[in-house]
Amino acid sequence: MLTGKQKRHLRALAHHLTPIFQVGKGGVNEHLIQHIEDAIESRELIKISVLNNYTEDCKEVARELAEGSGAELVQTIGRTIVLYKESRDNKQIVLPR
Repeated sequence: MLTGKQKRHLRALAHHLTPIFQVGKGGVNEHLIQHIEDAIESRELIKISVLNNYTEDCKEVARELAEGSGAELVQTIGRTIVLYKESRDNKQIVLPR
């Protein structure tokens, strides 16, 4: 579980990132979750955008993606989701205490 201070730090780092995945009308599926798990292992912090043609609630999508990939939900703002998971082999981000 991330503290407020850690989430603020991660939001600041994620500000300049571009979304690397998009959730469209296909929704959340195993294929998408597997790709997110692979990307988050190498990057630790990723942004995902939810397209306008997807009618489900963005916060629900964010929760499903976080649970499915085992990541922490850092932020959901508009149609953008930020996820964080500490890498086992490729640790780059140092969180404040």
